Amino acid sequence: MASIAQLWLPTLLSAVAVFIASSILHMALKFWHTSDYKGLANEDEVGAALRKGGAKAGMYAIPYCRMEDMKKLETKVKFKDGPVGLLILRRPGPMKMGPSLIQWFVFCLIVSVFCAYLAASTLPVATPLIQVFRVVGTIAFMAYAFAAIPMGIWWGQPWKIVIKDVIDGLIYGLVTGALFAWLWP
Repeated sequence: MASIAQLWLPTLLSAVAVFIASSILHMALKFWHTSDYKGLANEDEVGAALRKGGAKAGMYAIPYCRMEDMKKLETKVKFKDGPVGLLILRRPGPMKMGPSLIQWFVFCLIVSVFCAYLAASTLPVATPLIQVFRVVGTIAFMAYAFAAIPMGIWWGQPWKIVIKDVIDGLIYGLVTGALFAWLWP
């Protein structure tokens, strides 16, 4: 079996390559993700109402109810009349890309480390490159893509966006699998 130590280079390079690929998908190919979010026509009024209501950073459901309230008529009316959704608020202040990009790179590195761990645990040193590509690519695809699916199922994220996120994950999986296959010991 290969060791994780032998896989340090594909681990690091695949994290860097996925970071670069994601930057291309999100910044250079503007058509791909720019339509994912929409603004509210009355954004200023909604922001003022949230501030007046004391909303802090966190995740909010509208309408908010407990499971035992789901059968109450007033709760059913709120769901019927809408809006129904999930609101995520960040702390006030300018958007700081640096910390988010660092966290994203650390996540890419963690995914690559787990890919290396599973590959080293299951694949012999002389494994054919196509098999390394398939195994590592599948692991990476699952890590990058599958978290998007519950967002569509449970949180109402539009399926068009979920599908784009899964396609992003497929690209990241292919990049990771290719680098591990190319640099397999």
